[in-house]
Amino acid sequence: MLKLKKIEKIYSMGENEVHALKGLTINFRQNEFVAVLGPSGCGKTTLLNIIGGLDKYTSGDLIIEGKSTKKYKDSDWDIYRNHRIGFVFQSYNLIPHQTVLENVELALTISGLEKAERIEKAKMALDKVGLEGLYNKKPNQLSGGQCQRVAIARALVNEPDILLADEPTGALDTVTSVQIMDLIKEIAKERLVIMVTHNPDLADQYATRIVRLLDGEISSDSNPYDGEEVVDNNEYSKKSTKTKMSFWTAFKLSGRNLLSKFKRTLMVGLAGSIGIIGISLVLALSSGIRNYINTMQEDMLSGNPIQIEETAFDLNVLSNSMSPTDKTDIVIKNGIVNVAKLLETLAERASMVQSIIVSNEITQEYIDYLSQMPDELLEELFFDYGVSMSPSIYTELSDGINSDTNMTSLTTVSSIYKSILDETKFKDSSAFVSTLSKGFSQSINNTDYLLSQYDLLDGKIATEANELMIIVNDDHQVNDLTLINLGFYSQKDMYEISEKAFDSEREYIQKNEFTYEELYAKKFIWHPNSLVYTQKTGMMGTTFEHNSIVSSTSEESLELRIVGILKPKENLTYGTLSSGFYYTPALVEYARNCNKNSDIVNYLIEKDIEGFGLFDSVKYTYEYVVNGETKSKTDSISEGSSLLSASMTTLSLANLGGSDLATGIFIYPTNFEDKEKVLAYLDAWNEDGDIVVNGKTITREERANITYTDPLSLVISMINTMIDVVTTALIAFTAISLVVSTVMISIITYVSVVERIKEIGVIRSLGGRKKDVARLFNAETFIIGLAAGLLGIGITYLISIIANIIIGGITGIYTLVALPLDQAILMVIISITLTLISGLFPSRAAANMDPVNALRSE
Repeated sequence: MLKLKKIEKIYSMGENEVHALKGLTINFRQNEFVAVLGPSGCGKTTLLNIIGGLDKYTSGDLIIEGKSTKKYKDSDWDIYRNHRIGFVFQSYNLIPHQTVLENVELALTISGLEKAERIEKAKMALDKVGLEGLYNKKPNQLSGGQCQRVAIARALVNEPDILLADEPTGALDTVTSVQIMDLIKEIAKERLVIMVTHNPDLADQYATRIVRLLDGEISSDSNPYDGEEVVDNNEYSKKSTKTKMSFWTAFKLSGRNLLSKFKRTLMVGLAGSIGIIGISLVLALSSGIRNYINTMQEDMLSGNPIQIEETAFDLNVLSNSMSPTDKTDIVIKNGIVNVAKLLETLAERASMVQSIIVSNEITQEYIDYLSQMPDELLEELFFDYGVSMSPSIYTELSDGINSDTNMTSLTTVSSIYKSILDETKFKDSSAFVSTLSKGFSQSINNTDYLLSQYDLLDGKIATEANELMIIVNDDHQVNDLTLINLGFYSQKDMYEISEKAFDSEREYIQKNEFTYEELYAKKFIWHPNSLVYTQKTGMMGTTFEHNSIVSSTSEESLELRIVGILKPKENLTYGTLSSGFYYTPALVEYARNCNKNSDIVNYLIEKDIEGFGLFDSVKYTYEYVVNGETKSKTDSISEGSSLLSASMTTLSLANLGGSDLATGIFIYPTNFEDKEKVLAYLDAWNEDGDIVVNGKTITREERANITYTDPLSLVISMINTMIDVVTTALIAFTAISLVVSTVMISIITYVSVVERIKEIGVIRSLGGRKKDVARLFNAETFIIGLAAGLLGIGITYLISIIANIIIGGITGIYTLVALPLDQAILMVIISITLTLISGLFPSRAAANMDPVNALRSE
């Protein structure tokens, strides 16, 4: 069955060599109880380890079932130890953090047996050695004799052919020793038992054969064997299967080991989680701010549409111009004064401004192209034809100058009140009043979209040409300058308000509220160009005069009435429409239809000019009252101001309602996802290839580039870039703690390897592979990494809750620290990955550990 042929074992001790076995040759029967005796250092344990496959012979051959082991690989030795060898050690070598049943079951686990079969066999083995009912005890709850019985059960559970016992009673008292030897003697009836002992009395009493060693050689053999026994090679073949330890088994072994050192494991997990906490908090803050910005974007989307105008900003140029400028070296020398190139710098800046401003040629084909955009992407596609309503809308202004039947244009009303301010202490700031107020503005044409943002306080949404509506702010207010510009205050009121504003006593109390009925009662009339502008011929040729006051109407005149009052919904920060008075797109369409053949429009078309410039503007004269004194003043209408210079302002054909093409287009996407599709649709116009519009193919050569303005995206992009830079910097800084944690866990894992050296030896003696040992410690680092990651994420969420409560109490925003679930999972994965990497060296060191030395460790 088992033959040792000229076995030599030489250990290198520095420059010296120690010959533990010197050409030892011996054969063993299939069933016998062999006791190996000899003084310390004679080679007894070395012989036992070579037979057990734990140690490798230097020369000679170990023949098993007639087969040489000279070409055995590590995997062959692992299978041999697991299926054919059972070890019983003097110090039991039980794994302390496993139960009795689990210690015995381990050999079967390495064999690859299913759980149910493992448990059944392990219990049967324990029952045979007299430990029935003690399955769930831990080794530290047993006596020495019981521990040795567990070790014997573990050795026998795989039904090995050979039982190797190394001083099995060396740590036991006399009575227990007899019980153990009786048990081993029974075992020897069924298999080969080789026992190493220093006790010759035990050998004489129990062994059927005594082999004595001296200085690595056999000095005597009481019952030698010539090796002619018949061998059942089929039985050997059945046992030659692979061994394996699953990751789950390694996970459980490591888990129980870590639980047995719970406090230390917890501290290691906490220490390992510091870096995870730092990075997670940075990500949580970054994500929370981004979420808040995204919420703001959704809110701001309605108030910041994509804009396409005849004159626009190219935001790409603007964005690129924000990069740091190159700086030239300044050389300092005695006797030399450097010249700052201010003129050149100004020229460069002027060139940049010119490159930012672009002109768009908005054609009917382009308008038709936009009209083909899928409806589901849009809340509103708003075409602005540039029609100026203030000169054409008239209202009552009773001040003793104008009779009740006379109506004054809103343009004149604004001029009157500015002139009044010029006569008061507001003189220095009157020029800024127009920037703080407005007259009527155009609403959009989507009632559902408006109602999604505004609550209807009274009346209805204005939709018809003769309907107006008011939008108040969150406090139910409209600013007083807007009301003044629309004629809700008399000239006397305006003068007294302006004069008393600087008085400490402020005797005059301004009217500070209007009922809905008072607002509804206000009368406005829109007049066509035929009533608004009067053509005159004189020394200067043909001119037009704006009629400040109109007392009559025409068939085309349209009385406008306020029909509804709206307020922004709660938590709406940026709506489509700001506080003010609004007319409908239907009124614009009505005005264009009425005015397209008016005298003033035909004059511009006949002269083939775009509009009236500054020096041939349409003049108007008005009267106003200041402190009882009536004054007169002439002014001019200038609309459509240019981006470059106020001197180029004109009253254009579009302002007068004579243009068939939109001067501006405003696109309101449904949401940000659809906004990207809208932008892609707009970009397609400027890209190569043909486009079909209303069945007509338009080639690339036939299409002029159109530049759209998306200010919201530029701002958000800049903010996100800043957040990315800050986040990256903070993560790089906090990542240092991750590196420290990784090194620390590597050290802790190595300490664990040192603490579990004997367990490594036991696993190898049971047939465990090197990869099984490595897997054991990889599982341990996996658990530590998982624990550190989960602790880090848990602590992060706890800190986030506290931080949000504090920040929310200060800012009213309770979601600025929010770690997304996917990032939390990613951080746990990173924690596990880093700890696995940190454990590679210790686990490899454990796998390559000599099992013989491992079993000798204490």
